[in-house]
Amino acid sequence: MKPEWAEENLKTIRTLMERSAVYRRALAPIMIFVGFVGVLGAATGLSFHFNSLRSFGELWLFTAFVAIIGAFLIARRQALKDCEPFWSAPTKRVAQALLPSLTGGMCFGVVFLVPDVKNEFTLLLVVLWMFFYGCALHAAGFFMPRGVKIFAWIFVAGAGVLLFVMSPLAHVEMKLNAHCLMGLFFGGLHLACGAYLYLTEKKNPVV
Repeated sequence: MKPEWAEENLKTIRTLMERSAVYRRALAPIMIFVGFVGVLGAATGLSFHFNSLRSFGELWLFTAFVAIIGAFLIARRQALKDCEPFWSAPTKRVAQALLPSLTGGMCFGVVFLVPDVKNEFTLLLVVLWMFFYGCALHAAGFFMPRGVKIFAWIFVAGAGVLLFVMSPLAHVEMKLNAHCLMGLFFGGLHLACGAYLYLTEKKNPVV
C-alpha cells in the first residue's frame, strides 16, 4: 500500500466522520422527498391499475429516476448552502458505495420489462429491489450515521420475510399487492425516517 494512498483514504474517512451531523441534516429532506415520491408512485399504480409486470416495472423505474434526481438536487443545494463543494472526495465515496447495488437493482428491473415475463414475478421484482436497495444503503452506511445501517437492514429483513411468504414451503396464503408494498417500504418508511431525523436533530445531532 502506498503511503500517499493510505493517507488520502484516512483523511477522507476522518472528514466523513466529522461531517456526520451535516449528512444527517441533508438526509432528512432527502428521505422526506423520496418517501413522498414513493407514496405518489404507489397511489399512481393503484389508481391507474398498472398491474402488468411491464407497466409496474416502467412506473417504478421512472419513480426511482425521479427520486434519484430529486435527491441529487437536494444534496447539491445543501452543499451550496453550506459553501462546500458538492462532488467532494467523501461524496464520491458514498456514490461508489451505492452504485453497484443500485445498478444491480436497475438491471433486474429492465430485464423484467421483457413482454414474455409472467406477471406472477411482480412480487419477486419487489423483493429483489428491496434487497438491492438495502445492500446499497448498508454499503453507504459506513460513511454516514449508523442509523442508516439499521434502516438498510429493515429492507433486507423485509425482503427475506416476503421471500419466505412467497415460498411454496411457507404454507401461508397472503394476497400481497406489489404497489402497496412499494409504497410501504419505499414511501412510508422513508417518510418515517425523515420525520425522525427532523424531530431528533437538535436533541441528538449525531446518530
